[in-house]
Amino acid sequence: MKLAFFVNDVPNEIDEYATTRLARAAVQRGHEVWYVGVGDVEAGPGDGELTARAQAAEFRPGDTLATFMSRLKERDAERIVMDDLDALFLRNESIDDLRYRPWASPLGVVFGQMLAARGVTVVNDPSNLGRATSKLYLEEFPAAIRPRSLVTRDPAAIERFAAEVGHCVVKPLYGSKGRNVFMIEDQGAANLAQMTAAVLEDGYAIAQEFVDGGEHGDARIFLLEGRLLEHDGKPAAFRRVPTGNDPRANISAGGRSVPLELGAGERDIIEAMSEKLVADGMFFVGIDVIGSKVVEINAESPGGLQSVERLYDIDVCPTVIEALERRTDLEIATRPSSSPASRRPRLRDRQGSS
Repeated sequence: MKLAFFVNDVPNEIDEYATTRLARAAVQRGHEVWYVGVGDVEAGPGDGELTARAQAAEFRPGDTLATFMSRLKERDAERIVMDDLDALFLRNESIDDLRYRPWASPLGVVFGQMLAARGVTVVNDPSNLGRATSKLYLEEFPAAIRPRSLVTRDPAAIERFAAEVGHCVVKPLYGSKGRNVFMIEDQGAANLAQMTAAVLEDGYAIAQEFVDGGEHGDARIFLLEGRLLEHDGKPAAFRRVPTGNDPRANISAGGRSVPLELGAGERDIIEAMSEKLVADGMFFVGIDVIGSKVVEINAESPGGLQSVERLYDIDVCPTVIEALERRTDLEIATRPSSSPASRRPRLRDRQGSS
């Protein structure tokens, strides 16, 4: 399989990222793997063929993640034809670019849609990923598994919401890594206006009722094709616990990860979300759960696989790549015979038993 990982910027990739682990697993399974940054793509004249300056990934015996990534960054970029890819794994974070490189923010979805139309398997499905990146996406799931919420740009509406539900959380509709996430005890909070103003600087705000137990952190659970991702009976899931007086449990905000034993409640949530996630083409996502409620869906470049590896001594990345192989093979097999992609050899024909 000729596979590219689409990232924000190759020089800024970090060896501990989930993307690095996924790329390593793909190379170890014998695939041709490339990294492409948002700014590395070019649409040619005439037929508009997409090409890219790409860097090849190579794994050698004895490599650590650090040496694997270091060698990739040191390689000279080569020009590849992206239309000839078998699969594209979108791992860029559009929200990271939204603030400082707004031109780059939509391009993962745009290039992904173009390539999907040309027969490349793209995950997560770019036709729905733009919507799934918004925290509004959670509102499309059953009300029983999500907290009551309000999306608005009206400070007065947030104040009314806080008066009605009491303890709540206010954060940007498009946000990540715990930036501008505030806890509000009630509408009488002395600094409610300042907190609301800070959130509204990033656009729309979402206010969510506080879920009991949230002060003890949340659970990050990885789903693959709508099902719990696991290996050897161990789940790709962990609890994120806040440290000190900071209520945010995000690892990037100083939270720490501890093992999680999934109960019936978490499994019921997964079951309730599965059908829609599959229908929307959300191949690989992370969900954040508190108690019986999902507080966030991470459909774009979900991270934290290093915590899974450290806590349980398992590597779930080969399982993800195997699923991508099956998906790509199936898409090639089911496309109309007139499609260029349908004339490509199937993965099993190119790779033997893999």
